[in-house]
Amino acid sequence: MSEGREGNSAYGHKPFKRSRSHFADRITADGRDGWPVEAGRYRLVASRACPWASRAVVSRRLLGLEEALSLAIVDPLQDDRSWRFTLDADGRDPVLGIRFLSEAYDRRESDYPGGVSVPAIVDVPSGRLVTNDYQQITLDLATEWTGLHRPGAPDLYPPARRDEIDAVMAEVYRDVNNGVYRAGFASTQEDYEAAYADVFRRLEALASRLAGQRYLVGDTITEADIRLFTTLVRFDPVYHGHFKCNRWKLTENPVLWAYARDLFQTPGFGDTVDFDHIKRHYYQVHTGINPTGIVPLGPDLSGWLTPHHREELGGRPFGEGTPPGPVRAGEEVPARGRP
Repeated sequence: MSEGREGNSAYGHKPFKRSRSHFADRITADGRDGWPVEAGRYRLVASRACPWASRAVVSRRLLGLEEALSLAIVDPLQDDRSWRFTLDADGRDPVLGIRFLSEAYDRRESDYPGGVSVPAIVDVPSGRLVTNDYQQITLDLATEWTGLHRPGAPDLYPPARRDEIDAVMAEVYRDVNNGVYRAGFASTQEDYEAAYADVFRRLEALASRLAGQRYLVGDTITEADIRLFTTLVRFDPVYHGHFKCNRWKLTENPVLWAYARDLFQTPGFGDTVDFDHIKRHYYQVHTGINPTGIVPLGPDLSGWLTPHHREELGGRPFGEGTPPGPVRAGEEVPARGRP
C-alpha cells in the first residue's frame, strides 16, 4: 500500500482505482519463480498502519513463522522518499541496512511504475525486493511455507473450502477492503455515494452471515476472517470519519462488533494492532483529506477488551491446531497503541 501519496494526489474526476502489484514473484516450496522458501532468507517489511500489510503480520504470527521470516516495522508516516525505518536505531533497518524501503525496490528495478508499497518481502542476501503482491503473500504463507509452520499452526486456506473462501474474499475486497478507500478518495459526490452504498450493503450482508456462525467460512479462522478483520479494526478510528463511511459505527452493529472483538481477543490478531500508528498515518499522511493533520483523540478503545460471547456459537478458532504463543520479544505493540 502506498496510500500516502495516493491520498495526496489529484484524481480529477476519475474514480479511485487501486494500483496492481508490480512485483508479483512468488516465494514457493519448489522455488519455481526463483525464490525458494528458506528460513532466514527473507524479511517482511510492513506498516502496522496499513490494512494490507497487517494481513501478512497476522498470518505470520498465527502460522508461527517468526523465526523463519523476520519482520521490519516502518514508521507510520512516510515522506516523498517512501516508507522510512526511523523507528530503528540510526534510522536504518538493522537487517537490510537501508533507510527507505525504496532502496530495496531500486535494487530490484530502477524507474519502476507505481509507488513503494507494503507489505513487501525483501531478499536479505541481495537486498532486492521479491514481491509486493499483497493479495498473494498471505496465501503463500499459508500454503507454500508449511514446512516452516509452527507445530499446531492452523490451516488458514483449507483446500476443501478454498472456492467458498475465494468467493467471500472477493466480495469483501471489492465492497469493504477497497470500498472504504473508494469512498474516502472519491472526487465526486456520485462516486462517493456509490462506494458508500457498497460498503454498508456488504457489511450488512456479512452481519447476516455471521449472526449464526462464528467465522466467515466453516467453523475455524481462515484467510477470509483475516482480510475482513483488518478493515473492521480500522473502521471507527479512521474510516467512519476520515473516509466518511458514517452510516453507523462498528460499535453500533451488534454482530460485527462482537465478531471483531472475538478476533481481536484471539492471539495473533489484537496483539498485532497499533491504533496509534493507524490514526497517525491516516490523519497525518492524507493531507488531501485532512489538511490540518490533526489526529482525533477518540474513539474510546477500551471496548475492544469487553466480553463478546461469540464462543456460544461454537467453532474452533484454530481447528485441530493451537493458539500461537506469546508475541516475539521486540515485536510487541507499544502501550500507546493498545486499548
